[in-house]
Amino acid sequence: MADYFSPILIVALNRLEGAYAPSTIRAYYADAQQFVDWCAQKNCAPFPLTDALLADYVSDVGGVIAFSSLRRRLVAVRRLNSLLGHAAPEQGEEFRLTLRRVRRAAQTPRRQAFGINRGLLLRAIDAQPKDLTGARNRALLSLGYDFLARRSELCALRQDDLEFQSDGTIRAVIRRGKADPYGRGRLVFGSERSAKLARAWLRQKPKEITHLFCSTRRGVCLDRPLTGRTAGEIIKKAIVRTRGERPRERDVSGHSLRVGAAQDLLTEGWDIAAIMRAGGWSSLAVVSEYLRLAEHNSWRECAHPKKSVAKPRGYR
Repeated sequence: MADYFSPILIVALNRLEGAYAPSTIRAYYADAQQFVDWCAQKNCAPFPLTDALLADYVSDVGGVIAFSSLRRRLVAVRRLNSLLGHAAPEQGEEFRLTLRRVRRAAQTPRRQAFGINRGLLLRAIDAQPKDLTGARNRALLSLGYDFLARRSELCALRQDDLEFQSDGTIRAVIRRGKADPYGRGRLVFGSERSAKLARAWLRQKPKEITHLFCSTRRGVCLDRPLTGRTAGEIIKKAIVRTRGERPRERDVSGHSLRVGAAQDLLTEGWDIAAIMRAGGWSSLAVVSEYLRLAEHNSWRECAHPKKSVAKPRGYR
């Protein structure tokens, strides 16, 4: 059944191109394929969706995957159902009650990436090798923290997006992000540390390569941007390289720089609305979660020079 349905899935998802980010379309395909495979095991037709089918699916996989993953899969299969020309299921009481049971039974708390605060960031920067790749990684770590940037935003930066300021700091434009699909863009600001590290990297990177952070191989820059996965690995390995106490590798992710910067700014008393604008957040609940986690962050080093803080200027 899955083999039969795959060509229909591809045709339906092709209609989404240009309207959604490629990563979103890939996620739709993966989630829908999981649902189709489950239907094949149950020997039932996946589409059109019915209330009873969705209730059975939620009841069966709800205890196996995280509730957030389940909710995302339901969004994907409903979108595919609509693209295939079928009416939306009624979602009666059977489905609602099943979903509530699964949600109430889920006891695992939401796992949040560990925040890399400023002290840990400086140790990670110092631990980088003194070569071409190390120069790139030092700039990536520093800018990622100061810009409160997502992995995809760092990888999408181009050389002409940066503007070095007369006071020794740096300013940049993030042209598109997860919460900005229409490319309105946002201004971000970096410290003197970030400006120096960015200049050092740009002196070694060929000018004809327009991507700010490109791949490297055997001491040579390649004309292709880093992928989000590679950027995440750079951040994780940077923490592993640090000496002394540090978080476990599995607790660090590509979002750790962004989380740590938000926690530092919140601890220093910056307005939540200003931090949301600086980091491109659209949800107050997410930033509030960072504040709650900051209270339990045992790796925090509070005594930092103020001049090294990339404050979200222009957002007050």
